Amino acid sequence: MKILRYNLILLACLSSFSVLYSCKKDFLEKGAIGSTSETTLSTKAGVDALLISTYSLLDNGGTAGGGWPSGKWVFGGVCSDDAHTGTEAGALQPIPSFESYTHDATLFPLNDKWRFFYSAIQRANDVLRILPKVPSSSITSEQSKQIRAEAVFLRAVYHFEAAIMWKNIPFVDENVSFEKGNYNIDNKTPIWPKIEADFQFAATNLAATSPNAGRANSWAAKAFLAKTYMFQRKFTEARTLLNDIIANGVTTNGKKYALLSQYHDNWVPSKKNNEESVFAVQMSVNDGAGGANGTVANGEGYAGPYGGPYPTFGFYQPSFSLVNSFKTDPATGLPLLNTFNDSNVTNDQGLSSSAPFTPYTGTLDSRLDWTVGRRGIPLLDWGIMPGQSWVRQQSVAGPYLHIKNTNPKSEPGARENSSTAVNYHMIRFADVLLWAAEVEVEVGSLAQAEIYVNRVRARAANPAGWLYSYNDNRDPGKGFSNIPAANYKVGLYNGQFVQNGQSFARESVRFERKLELAMENHRFFDLQRYDNGTGYMADILNAYIKHETTISGYNFGYMIGAKFTKGKNEIFPIPQAQIDLSVVDGKQPLLQQNPGY
Repeated sequence: MKILRYNLILLACLSSFSVLYSCKKDFLEKGAIGSTSETTLSTKAGVDALLISTYSLLDNGGTAGGGWPSGKWVFGGVCSDDAHTGTEAGALQPIPSFESYTHDATLFPLNDKWRFFYSAIQRANDVLRILPKVPSSSITSEQSKQIRAEAVFLRAVYHFEAAIMWKNIPFVDENVSFEKGNYNIDNKTPIWPKIEADFQFAATNLAATSPNAGRANSWAAKAFLAKTYMFQRKFTEARTLLNDIIANGVTTNGKKYALLSQYHDNWVPSKKNNEESVFAVQMSVNDGAGGANGTVANGEGYAGPYGGPYPTFGFYQPSFSLVNSFKTDPATGLPLLNTFNDSNVTNDQGLSSSAPFTPYTGTLDSRLDWTVGRRGIPLLDWGIMPGQSWVRQQSVAGPYLHIKNTNPKSEPGARENSSTAVNYHMIRFADVLLWAAEVEVEVGSLAQAEIYVNRVRARAANPAGWLYSYNDNRDPGKGFSNIPAANYKVGLYNGQFVQNGQSFARESVRFERKLELAMENHRFFDLQRYDNGTGYMADILNAYIKHETTISGYNFGYMIGAKFTKGKNEIFPIPQAQIDLSVVDGKQPLLQQNPGY
């Protein structure tokens, strides 16, 4: 097959199933103006460029289906109890349908996401198809081995991300082509063994380090393989890998994996690709793309205020329930696992920015104010968050702002338009530690699980990493004082995992992930993974809906009557457009719809 077009937004005709089922052979064999042929690409430089173009899609942009409607903020965040769609009543359609679990197979973000994943998968496959054609005189065997391993790794990542969305998906490798007539693939074959095999190949063949930050290394592949095991509840296999990663894993630039001393440094652009970064999507701005390569542009962020010193879109606003989750026991500093939503953290819902307001004075986990912008508290070094005037439409979206992907004011070069150069962490070391805690709860030692959780909590408990009040609220540039911005109290567990048993330990680990990884687009898929047919996910999310729809002054109209349906809403519907395109010779479609849709 000839590559039709290439410019770092390379798109072969096999780039998505919508194209797989509709391309014509005569079109496939025509060259395009400005196109690059396989002959041209069959060089070391050409195949490197193909590989880089495959990495470039990790930010959910740059090819068919990419962009904000298909971003992980929707499926991983808004569909969970982390966040609301945000903005204004009736805006951002059809995203509220996903938040209220009324979505169906015809909604365009689902088709966009499908097309995007299979475009990305085909880019990886293009690398694998072209690589054998590169003359051995221009590439060493070691270089070829690394390129192949990276392409297989990326193919696995994109298949993995599709699998947690839909579960029942086709696996497409480099042998699929129009010429071979084998592009009609059903979604009945279990996908996980093939994803495992790709990650295992990558883990075996990738080098441990690389001169290029952001490239996959063997340890990142092992971490993704462990995550693949976690989604299958293969805890014993995951435990072996995770122990190895914790003891020996290093970043691509050779730093031993570790937690950063300060939580928020994970989102400071000048400190990215650090020892906590297992695998991150590389974001950049002021690079000639007008912000299109930044965190917000393609749907992985949407952090920051709508008004104020650096206006953004005002999407993706943290929920009341998420903020309440950061309350702690005033005596122990531990989370309120079962009672966090009994009362709300004091907020300014319905208050103008000029109205008097006193922030919550109860004890809180310090990670809250590095995750959520709330009235009366410094929003990084941008100023005191004034409430309503920085929120797009508080009555519809609530009073809170997402700030993890916000660049500090002290790093103005890390922002362009509404995008930032804050990397998106697909996996960070805190993630690994909490997976390890989870497997210890299931197949290992409750005491060891507590040790892992405490490693994560110890950072949040350390005053050195807390947010502090300004020296002068009128001029944040004068720096921070030594007075904490809120009443932070974070305690460590002290034998409770063993004393209270497996159920308590399991819920404590899950709650810790909720806090540590809040607004990082993991929550929906974590709940999906925990569920395993038990109804756990439905119980959590229906309780969440009940809470959010009974808050005084909050017009959460499209959620009235919403219900998460067990056995259906844990995964998303296969896009109807793709099912229709999978009909061959008038027979039944090869792609089968997921249950309940």
